[in-house]
Parts: sequence; structure tokens; C-alpha cells
Amino acid sequence: MKTLIVALAAATALTATAASAQPYGYGRPDGPRAERWMSINERQAMLERRIDRGIARGDLTRREAYNARATFEGIARLEHRYRRDGLSQWERADLDRRFDALAAQIRWDRRDGDRRYGYNDYPRY
Repeated sequence: MKTLIVALAAATALTATAASAQPYGYGRPDGPRAERWMSINERQAMLERRIDRGIARGDLTRREAYNARATFEGIARLEHRYRRDGLSQWERADLDRRFDALAAQIRWDRRDGDRRYGYNDYPRY
């Protein structure tokens, strides 16, 4: 009986350590984000695609798209300034926070119910 309990405890410990060995954040299914980790350039490309997709589907109004692009370009200029002498850990974290805030704003704007309507495509109530 003691052998069975010890074996179960060992198996549980191995499973727990294997799960905790995965890095937090991107790529871990129970982490804060269920996506994989992305570099700054990949995040920029993803955010640009999300803005373009929001415009194409009509989820973003003209003003929301303009504001998202202006914020995106401001972050890109800041990244260029940071990269002049190499990215420090603090600068990388700052860019990460700004990209997170922009992604949250795009997510909010795309789901807030404001729609961009084209010619003869007005809402019918």
C-alpha cells in the first residue's frame, strides 16, 4: 500500500514539474495568454493585420482605425529610438506593455458594436 502511495506521489510530482517547466505567457495553455511568444516584429505584423482585418470587415470605424494606426506608428517610432543603442530589458518591457495596450484597444474597438457602413450598406433596424 505504501509503495502505491509513493508511486502516485512521484507521478504527480513529475507531472507538476513538467507542466511548470513551460514558460509563462505565450505558448502555455494555462498562462495569461494561450498564444505562443512573439518577437516585437511579429507582434507589429499581427497588430497591423488585425487593424487591416477590422477595416475590411467594417468592425473598426474610420476614427478608430485612424487612432489605432496613429498609436501603432508612435510605438514604431519609439521602438526605432530604443533600437539605436540596443534594446534594454526595460525598453523591451515598455514596448511590450504598449503593444498589449494597443491590442486591447483594437480588441475593444472591434467588438464595441460601432460599425463602418459603406455606400447603400446602412443598418436596418
